Amino acid sequence: MKGFLEDANYSIGLLDEGATLADVIDNCIYEHTHTGKRAFYVGDLGKLVKKNIQWQNVMAPIKPFYPVRCNSTPGVLEILGTLGVGFACSSKSEMALVQDLGISPENIIYTNPCKQASQIKYAAKAGINIMTCDNDIELKKIARNHPNAKLLLHIATEDITADEEMNMKFGTTLKNCRHLMECAKELGVQIVGVKFHVSGSCKELQTYIHAISDARCVFDMAEEFGFKMNMLDIGGGFTGSELQLEEVNHVIRPLLDVYFPKESGVNVIAEPGFYYVSSAFTLAVNIIAKKTAEYDKLLPSGVEQTRNDDEPVFTYYINDGVYGSFASKLSEKLNTIPEVHKKYKEDEPLFASSLWGPSCDELDQIVENCLLPELSVGDWLIFDNMGSGTLGEQSTFNDYQRPLIYYMMSFSDWDEMQDAGIASDTLMKNFFFVPSCIQLSPEDRFSTAA
Repeated sequence: MKGFLEDANYSIGLLDEGATLADVIDNCIYEHTHTGKRAFYVGDLGKLVKKNIQWQNVMAPIKPFYPVRCNSTPGVLEILGTLGVGFACSSKSEMALVQDLGISPENIIYTNPCKQASQIKYAAKAGINIMTCDNDIELKKIARNHPNAKLLLHIATEDITADEEMNMKFGTTLKNCRHLMECAKELGVQIVGVKFHVSGSCKELQTYIHAISDARCVFDMAEEFGFKMNMLDIGGGFTGSELQLEEVNHVIRPLLDVYFPKESGVNVIAEPGFYYVSSAFTLAVNIIAKKTAEYDKLLPSGVEQTRNDDEPVFTYYINDGVYGSFASKLSEKLNTIPEVHKKYKEDEPLFASSLWGPSCDELDQIVENCLLPELSVGDWLIFDNMGSGTLGEQSTFNDYQRPLIYYMMSFSDWDEMQDAGIASDTLMKNFFFVPSCIQLSPEDRFSTAA
């Protein structure tokens, strides 16, 4: 591959062992306090390296294909590309981003279940042939616009929980797979494998057993139609926890050995997105407004009500919201809690508080109820685990200003990349040394990507 994008406007701070993520955040807050209080991310790209090593230790030889929609920032894509990870793209723009990294078309799959004809044509022109399909209308659309397409039939899994019943679900039934194969045979479209997806919120790992068993049925069915199947995509749903990864591996490994042994020639892939990037990014936001009201809400569940009736409830407005970095809050629960950056005494009283974005929109609620010390306009809050679903194309609602991104990596993680044989001169050009006592002058500060 070509290496890092020549026009990418970012660099990576290489920290010695005396410098920490907290030091970087402190320094960035200090700078922003004096130059303009803009929300920002700190991305620890070394965590991507650690996650990839963990994946190889637990899940190999299953190859990861990273879903670009989870986090399409250049630092993430280029590190993962250097690590040899494949990419799952859902749009033309995502395919173009990955192509600019020099990734071969064989390491790109087009996974959008509802594809635009123009984007199918783009994939055909780019040589991106592997794509997913779960209905005959989509199949006919692909046949018209991409004669060399190689399809993965997306089959449904029985993993719907109470929290997911209202979400859009994709995937076809086993019964309909036969119909799709008949259509594909008539249209001259290749079917090369099967995809399924088990949600990360699914608590029943038995779902994998049923899904892999169903996939085997589809492979057997394909033999009747003369299709040569060679790929199984077990989807995403990996939470980032090593324990969950090991639990999934413990369930699926015996099944894969029986149904899709190495000698079968079937390549097994997965789409870990949240797994790679969630814990790698921390978001810092600034309080831009504050309101005080009489206490008229309950404390969070499980917290004893030991307050006086006249204690206030605080409403804070921050400079980022659901039309920006907290976009996933519109469809799912926030998976992180705010941390106050400034130091406060352990015995300092805590007050019921809510956090809102800057739009003044009734949907722009970040945290409905939490306990915080009394804060002031200008104070900072820190949210960790903010790397997934928050760093792609974002809204310009209400003149929203996208947060800056500061990339970092420790020397130990850099050494691991070198030991793995994936460091290169082109990669090294994006790094610069940051001493343990971080006092960056304007001439020597982190480069950023907006």
